[in-house]
Amino acid sequence: MITLPWLEPDTLDFPPTTEALDEPNGLLAGGGDLSPERLTRAYRLGIFPWYEEGQPILWWTPDPRAVLFPDHLHVSRSLRKTLKRGEYRVTCDQTFEAVMRACAAPRDGASGTWITDDMLAAYTRLHRQGVAHSIEVWQEERLVGGLYGLALGRVFFGESMFSRTDNASKVGFVHLVAQLKAWHFELIDCQVGSAHLFSLGAEEISREAFEKILLDYAYLPSISGPWHLNQPVL
Repeated sequence: MITLPWLEPDTLDFPPTTEALDEPNGLLAGGGDLSPERLTRAYRLGIFPWYEEGQPILWWTPDPRAVLFPDHLHVSRSLRKTLKRGEYRVTCDQTFEAVMRACAAPRDGASGTWITDDMLAAYTRLHRQGVAHSIEVWQEERLVGGLYGLALGRVFFGESMFSRTDNASKVGFVHLVAQLKAWHFELIDCQVGSAHLFSLGAEEISREAFEKILLDYAYLPSISGPWHLNQPVL
């Protein structure tokens, strides 16, 4: 049986991240709430919530950490052709809740979602505060892809993405990276690696190295929302 530290409701303190479990990788604590204050503090410490409906809130800080440095973005030949065709229109901060709900929709091979109603409400609050942002990918007037995350200082913390057509989420991600690069963002947090993310140039770094970057960049003044994309991607 796993015994976790339990977060107190009257403090925003977290256990040291060095106390996170090795198995499951990065599980640190349970409890607390999803208030804007707790969430922003958690992300600046390299901690994020991830749990399913019916579970208590669980807080994670995996080691290694999947990240993408904007200069390391990889655009494959096929993705470059898709971008050149211009079949998609990309916007930012236009339909945040719709993007979150699309990310929460059932996927092939998965029976549930970690984007609970409480998570939806919490991150929508952060969006209204200019902290959380969405990228929307449109085919004519149909929302076919997108992603969302938090921006603190010069670090973007990616949360989830979805695609309803080929390469839609990748197109949105490329547009986001171009804008973040223009704004001198240091890093995009991808949390846990996947083949999809690695194909875009993501890599893994140690928790210690990740936390050092957060200390240097996540406490800088933030670029508040709503955001607008105005950078060329090719």
